[in-house]
Amino acid sequence: MLIGFLITFAVTRAITRRIHAKAGTAPGQAAGPPDPAGPDGPAAPSSGPGAQRSGLADIYIGGVHIHHQVFGILLVLATGLLEFRYNPHSPWEEVLAALFGAGAALTLDEFALWFHLDDVYWTTSGRQSIDAILVGGALGAVLLLQPSLVGTAASHDPAAIGSYLAGVCFDLALAGVCIFKGKIATGLIGIVLPPLAIVGAIRLAKPSSVWARRRYQPGRLSRARRRFGPAYHRRHDRLRDLLGGRPDGPGDEPGPPAG
Repeated sequence: MLIGFLITFAVTRAITRRIHAKAGTAPGQAAGPPDPAGPDGPAAPSSGPGAQRSGLADIYIGGVHIHHQVFGILLVLATGLLEFRYNPHSPWEEVLAALFGAGAALTLDEFALWFHLDDVYWTTSGRQSIDAILVGGALGAVLLLQPSLVGTAASHDPAAIGSYLAGVCFDLALAGVCIFKGKIATGLIGIVLPPLAIVGAIRLAKPSSVWARRRYQPGRLSRARRRFGPAYHRRHDRLRDLLGGRPDGPGDEPGPPAG
């Protein structure tokens, strides 16, 4: 699953970056194909909210741009259905796992699009897709190591079972603190890697997080703003741009969908 995830993401980003570079359009937009619906059908918009700025191979059906997340969702649904219904043995189990990873990569590569309900693939908001990919890849790598740092409840002794459940609850509480502190990736990975959750829970919260807004006094809030200031964001943006390509521009924050 992890191999399928990583390979699919690398291939997908290579193709979308190549398409975007060849388009050579103004920031925030990319040219659609010439008259994709035929001479009598509507052409795809080339600017505005409906502008097409991404796509695994710029596939259009009836003038509608089909994003590669659609294929990813279908792959995840199909492989999950087949696994639950037939529970196949090797090698088909590994085949389904690889296809599930590929579908997850296609879907998370456009996380920002289904989060904002708008095509923000090549704007700064599109960097959220890279964050989602990094979290998904990190979770896959951690699960591959099969960590069980809080042990297993193999004993029938009530005291042993109680201590095990207490350890699990403590770990989940620490992961929750990380999430409330604005450290989503640390919290999610900390669920299966408790030491990471402990570090994230102890360190400063992000200044925009619920934890900081409700619990921090002005002095501590200033420390958090310095810790997560422009230098911090520049470091993270360099990593995102290295993996996913530089965005065209900030773009407008998408408004609420009509209807």
